Amino acid sequence: MLNKHTQGFHPQTWSQAIAQLETQSVPYVLVTILGTAGSTPREQGTKMVVTAEDIFDTVGGGHLEFRIVEQARAQLIEGQSAQDLQHFPLGASLGQCCGGSVSVLFECFVPERLPVDVYGAGHVGQALISLLAGLPVRVRWIDARAELFPPTLPANVQTIVEPQPEDAVADAQPGTATVVLTHNHQLDFAIVEKALRQGASAFLGVIGSDTKAKRFRMRLAHKGFTDEQIANLTCPIGLSEVPGKRPMEVAISIAGQLIQQYQNELPNAQREGLQWRELRGVLQADEPTLVEVNHD
Repeated sequence: MLNKHTQGFHPQTWSQAIAQLETQSVPYVLVTILGTAGSTPREQGTKMVVTAEDIFDTVGGGHLEFRIVEQARAQLIEGQSAQDLQHFPLGASLGQCCGGSVSVLFECFVPERLPVDVYGAGHVGQALISLLAGLPVRVRWIDARAELFPPTLPANVQTIVEPQPEDAVADAQPGTATVVLTHNHQLDFAIVEKALRQGASAFLGVIGSDTKAKRFRMRLAHKGFTDEQIANLTCPIGLSEVPGKRPMEVAISIAGQLIQQYQNELPNAQREGLQWRELRGVLQADEPTLVEVNHD
């Protein structure tokens, strides 16, 4: 079944689906019929959205749509944002009697959102969350004090009320940026210790002073952590080039460090995607052949 979660097709249009999927950071493929020739199920410009488990809208049904969904899901398995342009003759090979052909653009969108775990809902945590709302990150905001969380949250933020916040480390995604901003030094250390043992953090930063950082590193060494593991700890957290002790100043410094983190992971932009010659070649396959007729 093309839709695994529901019977039949979803009621959302392709544009409504994209809005929902972007909010949820779900990878998807936007399918667009770029060109048609002869008799085809749908006209040029028709769109549909395909995820690993669902489809939204339709480009005409039948075996053509089955092949398109199959191709879109193959792109999703690649796990990278990309574009692909393919030509489908609607003949015996697709089991459709239309007799025309379509050129289809597949645009795969894989959200590149850094997972960020923020421990602590105090003044700096509140200020930091307001900044992270506008960045390509997915945030788990963790604290034992439910009353500190605001009633409304950015779409990319999930709150977790955990009596023992350090226990949330077990559910951290690989490659997480762990930001420790709690009100308690012992709790900070417990989170750091668990995060280093689990090894899921691509970045581990703790708010504090140089003195706190020295004490933490000594305690970690006494607990048997290697120099290489201890070197993964960033304390004090934040960019040294951004001074200031106000909550928003500290939050801006931390946000800048997180921006550096995900920017460093982006590939260097080279010549990528469909080039004009390739694009023109596929589109020309849909152009009708012009035949001169002699009226004499």
